[in-house]
Amino acid sequence: MNASIKELEEKLLYTNEIDDKTIQLLKKDERKGVQKLLTRYETMKKKEHALEEMHIEMIQYESSLREKGFVHIAGLDEVGRGPLAGPVVAAAVILPADFKLLGLTDSKKLTKEKREHFFEVIKRDAICYSIQMVHAAEIDQINVYESTKLAMKRAVQDLKYQPEYLLLDAIKIDVPIEQLSLIKGDQKSLSIAASSVLAKVTRDRYMEEIAKEFPGYGFSNHVGYGTREHLHALSTLGITREHRKSFKPIEELVCQE
Repeated sequence: MNASIKELEEKLLYTNEIDDKTIQLLKKDERKGVQKLLTRYETMKKKEHALEEMHIEMIQYESSLREKGFVHIAGLDEVGRGPLAGPVVAAAVILPADFKLLGLTDSKKLTKEKREHFFEVIKRDAICYSIQMVHAAEIDQINVYESTKLAMKRAVQDLKYQPEYLLLDAIKIDVPIEQLSLIKGDQKSLSIAASSVLAKVTRDRYMEEIAKEFPGYGFSNHVGYGTREHLHALSTLGITREHRKSFKPIEELVCQE
């Protein structure tokens, strides 16, 4: 082929203008630059294929439920059970049947940049979604496990369309809707993964905001978890309204006051 390396790079990596016949011709091109491009192209295609395969696996529960006649299938997940400070955040989301977002999985496995991007796409393309928080004071009253279920229940009740079926990550909630609890559900269901991203990004942004109100605690770094930085701040600055007084070592600090 007479095309320059730059032209081939554009076609191979950034367009869909390359067919199998052209690939076979390029394999015979003796230029080292062309062979390096082909290697990059093949690596890219393998990654795309892996993501496509993952997507097929991630929609198996939704597809099976749709075959049974369910239309509005909501995925639910939560973040924030373990931290010493900040809210528990739960999200519920109903995705359209043709929703496709390659690479979407458990929010903890995604980079912050990828989560932020997916967050906007999910909100834009979802049939409906709801994000709910249960704050520290309420967590102290009813415990964190009940707070998790409460946030999820509120998220379901706040959806624009009543779901006919719920897919949840390792939990069940007290609502009169059929539901399936999946261990590591955010790695097995696209709907749960989407709700995981909504909850995670929302909570991280909340913690970044309160970091401005309570400087010195490092909330934007550890998002409320009991890191060395956080524990040091607690011992020197004391507790805030965002701290869960029923959690150790916050409970111990309250007793000392």
